[in-house]
Order: sequence, then structure tokens, then C-alpha cells
Amino acid sequence: MSQIGEIFNQPLRVINIGTSKFKEDLDLQNVESVQLDWRPPASGNVQLIKALDDLQDNEKVEKANQEAIKRMKDAHPFLVDIDQAVNVIPNMHSKKILHSGPPITWDRMCGPAKGAIIGALIYEGLANDEAEADKLASSGEIEFAPANEHAAVGPMAGIISPSMPVHVIENRVHGNRAYCTVNEGLGKVLRFGANSKEVLDRLKWIETIFAPALKNALALADGIDLKSITSQALHMGDECHNRNKASTSLFYREIIDYFLQTNVAQEDLREVIRFIKENEHYFLNLSMPACKSALDAAHGIPYSTVVTTMSRNGVDFGIRVSGLGEKMWFTAPANFVKGLFFPGYTENDAAPDLGDSTITETMGIGGFAMGGSPAIVQFVGGQVEDAIAYSEQMYDITVGENTNYSIPTLNFRGGAYGIDIRKVIDTNVLPVINTGMAHKEAGVGQVGAGIVHPPIGCFEKALLAFAEQYRGEHHE
Repeated sequence: MSQIGEIFNQPLRVINIGTSKFKEDLDLQNVESVQLDWRPPASGNVQLIKALDDLQDNEKVEKANQEAIKRMKDAHPFLVDIDQAVNVIPNMHSKKILHSGPPITWDRMCGPAKGAIIGALIYEGLANDEAEADKLASSGEIEFAPANEHAAVGPMAGIISPSMPVHVIENRVHGNRAYCTVNEGLGKVLRFGANSKEVLDRLKWIETIFAPALKNALALADGIDLKSITSQALHMGDECHNRNKASTSLFYREIIDYFLQTNVAQEDLREVIRFIKENEHYFLNLSMPACKSALDAAHGIPYSTVVTTMSRNGVDFGIRVSGLGEKMWFTAPANFVKGLFFPGYTENDAAPDLGDSTITETMGIGGFAMGGSPAIVQFVGGQVEDAIAYSEQMYDITVGENTNYSIPTLNFRGGAYGIDIRKVIDTNVLPVINTGMAHKEAGVGQVGAGIVHPPIGCFEKALLAFAEQYRGEHHE
């Protein structure tokens, strides 16, 4: 028998590329086959492929990207203070409200963001009720701006108003600071658009009781090392975005003795300590600005294709790239999160992707570190194998491995970090994000959690802008 004949008499081992219909036919015939999920680089877009070709093997780009991830890795964030936003956030003033995500106008904002802004205006004493606040917000008197453009971040709606206390995080290697509000806990909270008396009373308690107590405690400390806490927590089952059980416990251990040394009234002190102890998400509002301080240090490096911001406002998803400037956002419509819904809710109740907490994934933790946080799948859905696979896949779109934030289940391999817009377009692999889901209406709160990816359009626009900005310089 000829060699060709021998081949046709052997069992078929089929790898199918392209449409899955051929695989479906083989499945019906009980023929074993593997479906290869392959697409051409840049999905075949000629303009994007040309931009990729211009930027591949470019010494200036490679050197700039190595500098970007070095700054990210070397950054050493400490919690050093807490103060009202107007006192510490650059360019903050009495009529400015910061929000999550890229720039957006009042008329385009999602329900949770509008509800949170209405609550913030009442909290600030600029309006007496919802009707007055709505009128003021739409009048043009209030300046709205992305928190990310002010060295700040906020979860979900991400609203920061002038009187709100913010954690002050100092990156002691590069000298820059970042800011974030105090996590309110779960239930009816401002970040989901709730603005009832209960919500505003809690915010006033944070301003008048909690923040002064924490400020006094921090005055006794030489800063709380957030990098160390994050590194330890990643080895204890956290991914420091949606799971912060270990990190909050570690922070509690660090701060408790300083609280006990203050002269805060005992009744207030017990409330303050209990507030942290009973709020497992407390560390999220420290993890986020810690990541922000590192990424801001890596922003503004000419020729760098590393992503330094990923953020969403419930309408648009936006990214910023190190080599493309402070105010240059690349946006596309935000996707809906896919995952587990709380009882009584469905996908029809959810708002599109929302919040600045994707700063954690931008730094290489959160969804990127899910492989080391197996319990997270009980919250966002899927299997442990899925979480590990996501973490492994992220190496395909990043510049380096951060040994400071290693993943035990990957044999302590350094986590993937430094998202490269070129690699995202070349591989068609998008960053993975695990996140909570907000109800589309203000004040209802969280309705579930799951997995989401940025829209590819953000990266396509960024790559084309990069190619245009550095046209003619790529191979000098």
C-alpha cells in the first residue's frame, strides 16, 4: 500500500481552523477534532497590520516599554495620610466632581453615576434635595472630570466631591501621590448611586469621625506599606480587586496598634475599628490608588506602547497609553459583564461595565492574578481551571513578569504586567477583568459579578494614534 493509502486508512486527527461548522459535522460523526480559535493578526485590518509592522522590533519602543515596566515594578506605595479631597487632590475646587472612567458629560452619564453625583451635591450642601441637585448638575455650574486625570481613582461611579476624605498614597520611589475615597462597605452606598439619608449620614460619619481617627493613627506611623501587603495577600488567596479578605486583614493588623495609641474617644474608636474589621472590601480603596501611583510613574514615556489606564464610566470604556500623553483617551462603548447574578436579578437589570477599579488589572493584579485566587470563581463564575487559564493567557499581551506580585499556583511565576497595545492587536487577546455589576438604575446597588473584557476598539484607536504620532521615527 502506498504511503498516501496508509494515511487515509489511519484514524483521523482533525484540527479545524476557521468556521466551527466543519467541527460540528465531525462531532455528529463521532470523529474526534479540535477547534482552533484563530484569527489573523489585527483581525485582518490592513491599516492596523501596517501600524504593527512599523512598530515591531523597534528599539525605541522596546527600550521605552522596559522603562515603563521598571517604573511600575520599582514603585513603592505607602498610605501616609487621609484628608479632604479639596485639600490634597491637584486642581480640585468647591464646584468640581470627579468620576470614574473617561471624560463624559452629565447628559450621557449612566444611572448610578447620576445618582451618586446627586448624592454628592446634597452631601456638599450645594443642593437641598434630588430635584435641586439634578438642576444644578445639568446647569453647567459643576465641573465634571475623570478622577484618573487628577491622580485619583474611585470604584464603580467613582464620585469624589471636595469634602470627601481620601486616602493619600505616596509612591516613595518616584515621589508622586495618588488618592481614593474610603470604601463605604456593602448595601446602599454612594458608589452604586444610592443617595438616601442613610448613605449621606454614613459619608458624614466617615468625614467627621473615621477620617480624623485614621489621620491621627497615621501620624504615628511611618506610612503603611501597601506593596508589602499586596504581595502577601496574593499568596493568601486574594487578587486584590474583588477579593480583599487577606489584604484587609493584613491592613487591619498594621493599623490597629496605631489606633490604640491615639486619644480618640473609646466609643468612636470602637466604631472606627469595627468599620474596617467588618468591611472585607476596605483594602480595595487602598489597592486601587497603590496601583495608580505606580502606573502614573510609568505614564508619559515617549515611544512606550504600555497601557497606563483602563477605566469605564458605565457608558464608555477608555484607555490611556504611556507614550501618548495625559489627556489622550481612546474610548469605545463599554461591554456588559458576564457572570453570576444575585437572586432576583438578570442581565436586563445590569448597567454596562463601570468603575476605575480596572486600575488593578492595568497593574497586573485583579483579573490577571485570578489564577492564584481560586475562591474568586465562586463570586464571578467559572471554574478554577478558567481562572488559571486567564492568568496564563495574559502573558501573551504583556511586556514582562512582576516577581513582586507572584502567583503561587503558577509555581510562583511573576504575574503578567505591562499591557502592550501592539500585542493586544497582534494576538486578538483582550485583557481580562473581574468585576462587580451595578444595577442600571441609581441606588439599587450591586446585582452580581463576573468577567468582562475591554472593547477592542480602544486598542485599535490607540495603535493607529501611536503610529500617526511617531510616523517616520519608528526605524531611526
